Amino acid sequence: MMDRETPEHLLKTKRGEPVTMLEAISEALFEEMTRDDSVFLMGEDIGVYGGAFKVTRDFLAHFGENRVIDTPIAEGGFTGAAAGAAHMGLRPVVEIQFMDFISPAYDVITNYIATSNYRGAGPMPLVIRGPVGGGNRGGPFHSQNVEMAFFHTPGLKIVYPSTAKDAKGLLKASIRDDNPVIFEEHKGLYRAPALREVLPDEDYIVPLGQARTVREGRDLTIVTYGAMVHKSVDAAETLEAEDGVSVEIIDLRTLLPLDEDAIVQSVKKTNKLLVVHEDTRTGGIAGEIAIRVSEKAFEWLDGPILRVTAIDAPVPYSGSLEDYFLPQTDDVVKAARYLAAY
Repeated sequence: MMDRETPEHLLKTKRGEPVTMLEAISEALFEEMTRDDSVFLMGEDIGVYGGAFKVTRDFLAHFGENRVIDTPIAEGGFTGAAAGAAHMGLRPVVEIQFMDFISPAYDVITNYIATSNYRGAGPMPLVIRGPVGGGNRGGPFHSQNVEMAFFHTPGLKIVYPSTAKDAKGLLKASIRDDNPVIFEEHKGLYRAPALREVLPDEDYIVPLGQARTVREGRDLTIVTYGAMVHKSVDAAETLEAEDGVSVEIIDLRTLLPLDEDAIVQSVKKTNKLLVVHEDTRTGGIAGEIAIRVSEKAFEWLDGPILRVTAIDAPVPYSGSLEDYFLPQTDDVVKAARYLAAY
């Protein structure tokens, strides 16, 4: 028997209360499932247990086992099943318990799901979402960022929010999109007290492919996304207070499609670019952004394009080593000071 009462913990926005990013994601899923009966969920422990991080707590009781489906530990299998459902007109949302475990589904995502429209097989309205990111002492199997494993695959969209408001609006837009979307959620932001915010009560989406200017500035541009947005803001405040350096911050929000225009326009304004991302250095999105800016705005650059990233290594188990591995606020400040001096 399904319980049609909306769970109390999903009514915070209705009551005008602030929500965490995790709660915003839960609200987005619940509201889209209520709005559209073709939306359903699949994933490991998402039903009875409510998900590893409780994103789908009480969903099973409300929507029933046909729309909240607990799966075996077989990412390739249930992602492929979701693709079949999308072909039949449904809108599946697949949860990968930790995005580190998405690799068994790499074949079906890149060779089948991403190519659906190109092969004439029709739309593929499928969202694959889950937690990413380090800083939680999860070691190499529960801390990775996976965006660049899929970035070079035509046909996919990749979304990576940094705030509760964006997470909700971007997830709603992803579910309504007719293309496959990989939706990354930094687990360090899930319940961060500083990120709690009151969201609009009305239905809204955040369009995919549009970056957000977090902070206006005149001396240099930082392009970033996810958890690094907040470290970049902290760095910018330090630079303003101690050095008088005015930093503009662009939050990509969507990596594919990449909002190239927003990046180029900011660089033409500030003449300097620093790219900050938590993913490892080699093959990170900083390289792609650097070449695009070199192609479109080279004449406006007054210094080298720099990057602050994780180092090229698996995520360490040791807390002190993980802190060294991940980019920190001081690393951003140091790189920005070097660049500002040009």
